Amino acid sequence: MNDKNKSIVVEEDSTCFCSGAMPHYDLKSEQNDMPAQTPRILVLGAGCPKCRALEQAILRALDDLNANLSVGHVTDYAEIAKYGVMSTPALVIDDKVVSVGRALTQQDVLRLLKQYL
Repeated sequence: MNDKNKSIVVEEDSTCFCSGAMPHYDLKSEQNDMPAQTPRILVLGAGCPKCRALEQAILRALDDLNANLSVGHVTDYAEIAKYGVMSTPALVIDDKVVSVGRALTQQDVLRLLKQYL
C-alpha cells in the first residue's frame, strides 16, 4: 500500500489552530469498561511540526517501553498558559512540566519517562 492510499482518522475535537485538523493519539487503557482517565502524558502546543515530532517521539518511546499510558495533546493557548508554559512544544508528565521549547528525541523522552514515572 503506498502513502497515497493511507488514511488518517481525525477526531472531531482534535483541531490544530495553526494548520487545520490533526490526528489525535490517545493510548487508553485496554479495559474499555473503565472511564477515560486524564492523560498522564501531555504535549502542549498548537500542532506545529515540532509538536507533532514530540508526540511521535513519545509514542515510539512508550512502544519501546511496552507502556500503555494515555497521551493527550493540548492545543488551546489558555490551557497551555495554565501550565506556565510560554514556549512550545512542552512535555507534561503527571501534571509536571518536564520539557519546554524543544522537540525531544525518542531517547530524551525515554530518559524522562524513566525518571518521572
